[in-house]
Amino acid sequence: MALTAFAPCAALAQAAAQTVTPQQVTTAAPLTIATPAAASPGVSMNLTFNTPDQSDDYSVAIQLLIFMTLLTLAPSIIMMMTCFTRIVIVLGFVGKALGTSGVPSGQIIVGLALFLSFFIMSPTLNKIHDEALVPYQQHQMTSVQAFDVASGHMKDFMLRQTSSNDLEFFLGLAKMGPTTVKELPMRVVIPSYMVSELRRAFEMGFLIFVPFLIIDFIVASTLMSMGMMMMPPTVISLPFKLLLFVLVDGWTLVIKSLVLSFNL
Repeated sequence: MALTAFAPCAALAQAAAQTVTPQQVTTAAPLTIATPAAASPGVSMNLTFNTPDQSDDYSVAIQLLIFMTLLTLAPSIIMMMTCFTRIVIVLGFVGKALGTSGVPSGQIIVGLALFLSFFIMSPTLNKIHDEALVPYQQHQMTSVQAFDVASGHMKDFMLRQTSSNDLEFFLGLAKMGPTTVKELPMRVVIPSYMVSELRRAFEMGFLIFVPFLIIDFIVASTLMSMGMMMMPPTVISLPFKLLLFVLVDGWTLVIKSLVLSFNL
């Protein structure tokens, strides 16, 4: 009975006592990683970015900087290089001549002047779009060439509105001799154009003031002859000025005169 109980333990001890011979040791097969076969000489992959050949153009960072600068100076460009200045000054004179305080408001005058400027400048803007912007987008010219074409059209518009006396005046201040139209720099064209615009705007404002000033004189002399010297003449003359302005369709006449005053 005792031998039967210890039989498994004896079997385990006999198995542990057996020695392992070198022939019984087998090494594991080495782990090999299959590498892809070398590409044949005729197969290659080349990753390139094809950009238009514009070696003379500015880099993207410089173009972005120029664009942001122009966007910042957009209000100044609209005021100094378009017909906005003349229009907004003349429309302001209309309100002053009528004697209406804040009617129409400044926002309305500026908005009307802005859209009239776009209307008058549309031929020049169309030329810039067709001859500068579209060729640049189609990679037919560099940004420098597109800028030169656009500035040339703007210069042509400004020179058509600028008097020769103003050009000669600023050429003298710049100490420049006789210069052809194509060689005139923007630093001479822009101030000459602005002085001419201010002169024309004040001339048109004077002509607008004349009929309303006559009404003020008539009303003031009538009140003085009636002994009503304490009555402000503007209180009586304002309805008559408004009536005259409405009867002659004043806004249409003013806007028509403004549009026709530009040499397009």
